[in-house]
Amino acid sequence: MIELIERGGYWGIAALMFIENVFPPIPSEVIMGLGGIAVARGTMSFWPLLLVGTLGSTAGNYVWFLLGDRLGYRRLEPLVQRWGRWLTLRWSDVEKATAFFQSHGQWIVFALRFSPFLRTMISLPAGLAHMKHWKFLVFTFAGAAVWNAVLIVGGHWLADYLETVNHVIGPVIVGVVVLAVGGWLWRVARWKEG
Repeated sequence: MIELIERGGYWGIAALMFIENVFPPIPSEVIMGLGGIAVARGTMSFWPLLLVGTLGSTAGNYVWFLLGDRLGYRRLEPLVQRWGRWLTLRWSDVEKATAFFQSHGQWIVFALRFSPFLRTMISLPAGLAHMKHWKFLVFTFAGAAVWNAVLIVGGHWLADYLETVNHVIGPVIVGVVVLAVGGWLWRVARWKEG
């Protein structure tokens, strides 16, 4: 897994972080954590990795923001009703997130970048509320940069112990990815409109 990340290089990280934010279930914790291990191994550098990972994350979140901003409530609702199963997104979730965004203000876009479940979800209500584009991009970039830095440092720290747990780390990473994909498939299979 680490070698795949290293072969993909910085552009591969940016692409994976973009995809992770547009279409779950690849967790950013795995992508940037493996990037941190690559930093520890000397095949990547911290600052370029942080920059491309954050740019990919910001671009992926911007897709959801633009959907909300351009389509608005009336045109977005039928899309969510039709494709929500595959995105594991209900219209009621969008309405709750929008109310949450409106009651907590624009700083919530920054704060929720640290939440595993809500960091992408908040982009849609921010777009529906027509938050200024530059503010959304700045808050998203700043929050994603902090989160990605933590993940890189965590991966770097994990690399120090990699030699002693090398026989375990590969299966653990594969297990995390399988659990994430399995969780998404479980939600799709048990999906109920609501």
